[in-house]
Amino acid sequence: MEPMLPQTLGEAAATSKAWPFEEARKLIARLERSDRKEVIFETGYGPSGLPHLGTFGEVARTNMVRHAFHALAGGKVKTRLIAFSDDMDGLRKVPDNVPNREMILPHLGKPLSQVPDPFGEYKSFAEQNNARLRAFLDQFEFDYEFMSSTNCYKSGLFDKALLRVLECFDEVQSIMLPSLREERAATYSPFLPIHPRTGVVMQAAVLARRLDLGTIRWRDPSTGEEFETPVTGGHCKLQWKPDWAMRWYALGVDYEMAGKDLIDSVKLSSRVARVLGAEPPAGFNYELFLDDNGQKISKTKGNGLTIEQWLAYASPESLASFMFQKPMAAKRLYFDVIPRTVDDYLGSLEAYPGQAWKERLGNPVWHIHGGAPPNPELLTHDEHGPTTISFAMLLNLAAVSNDENPSVLWGFLRRHYPTASPETHPGLDRLVRYAVAYFRDFVAPKKRYREADDIERCVLEEISSKLTQLPAAASADEIQHALYDVARPIPRYQDHSAKRATAARPGVSNEFFNMIYSVLLGENRGPRLGSFIAIYGVDETRKLIDKALANELVNGTAS
Repeated sequence: MEPMLPQTLGEAAATSKAWPFEEARKLIARLERSDRKEVIFETGYGPSGLPHLGTFGEVARTNMVRHAFHALAGGKVKTRLIAFSDDMDGLRKVPDNVPNREMILPHLGKPLSQVPDPFGEYKSFAEQNNARLRAFLDQFEFDYEFMSSTNCYKSGLFDKALLRVLECFDEVQSIMLPSLREERAATYSPFLPIHPRTGVVMQAAVLARRLDLGTIRWRDPSTGEEFETPVTGGHCKLQWKPDWAMRWYALGVDYEMAGKDLIDSVKLSSRVARVLGAEPPAGFNYELFLDDNGQKISKTKGNGLTIEQWLAYASPESLASFMFQKPMAAKRLYFDVIPRTVDDYLGSLEAYPGQAWKERLGNPVWHIHGGAPPNPELLTHDEHGPTTISFAMLLNLAAVSNDENPSVLWGFLRRHYPTASPETHPGLDRLVRYAVAYFRDFVAPKKRYREADDIERCVLEEISSKLTQLPAAASADEIQHALYDVARPIPRYQDHSAKRATAARPGVSNEFFNMIYSVLLGENRGPRLGSFIAIYGVDETRKLIDKALANELVNGTAS
């Protein structure tokens, strides 16, 4: 990989169309309007449920903008990334995806940091969820500072900002009340006192304010008892939109992105921040993740993928690649997207060394790895050029072997690439293990072989015969061209609209290859067939064809 040349990198960064650079330019403009010497990024997490991939996505994307900013600023401006957990928020309902739900029910309304951990591992439910989030962020080696809302309120870090909100109480109310229903507006206050007896985060109207003492007076709606509570020291929490604005003011946040469902909330919080005396942070609204049914992923419902589930079948880098692509377009996030995403990442990594800086800065791996992506692990076969192995290829090797042992897949690979091993290619070894796990849990249960019709039987027989005519060390390209020669004369598989197709030499449609995978592997799709046969073996492929023609695969009698 060629060394990074700062001047060349800087020139490319200044004109890059990649979305992290577009976002980073907002921060360059922001710095030019102030005398700030530091840029602060923030991401927010509400630990009312287990962290999901959308939570990780916000941190990953923000980190990508941070790296792009460093490139634009030439590394001369200090930055910080704060991962903020709103763990002083009151628990409104018990999540669907936690054990011991009855343990939590008596604590509804209390700050999440005061709700017991249903898993029995931490002092509170907030600590459990915060630990899960931090564990993943640490695993991905994010450079971040974790902040707990509870700690910030109780330590006094927010005291000055809270007194400022109290000072601007009427102005904050004038912003918030028009956004509320009439019934809610009648009792709304930006301050939520913590009940001194029950510990519940109270929704109560403010009866009086004492700026000199920094207190509010309020009435318990269920008992009628009145209390005077300091707004500082963790005795009160803010409603979440004023709270968001107060954090921006208190921490000096310059950049924070948010989901598209929070557009109106961002506008309101930005107005409150201006009242307090802060410039709202730059940022953008990303589209939401959907589950396989097209429903918004929710951490309280537990639909969609968890962080742990993705990492059982693919690398953190592949997940970051998914997050990089089109952040302002809604995307379904479920198990079926994993193989394609893994191969997209591997393809980007393989392309990177040969790209000019302009293309590199548009390549996801530059952003995923903070400008220093690793070299791709390449395999070499005889005189043929180096190549990589795709996740789809490994899944199909697992499909023909019907084996969950990684060593079986390595047996295929070493036969074609004799110098490769788990020791020389540790990244490929991890990929093999991911593929075996994914095949076991998602591919094998859905495998459905079908019987070949008369035309297809003739085609398979012709393929078997054609393979015997190839040299012993035939390359993947030679095998692929042989397959094309079998398919071209057959009208069913001709594609006259293919590039460079002629009447005498038509292209070959995907239907031809899909037929082979469905009959031989019980799959609808697969990787490049010539490459698959080269690795799996010509003789082994011919034996597989014999089993298909004998209906052993359909009937489940193949051994």
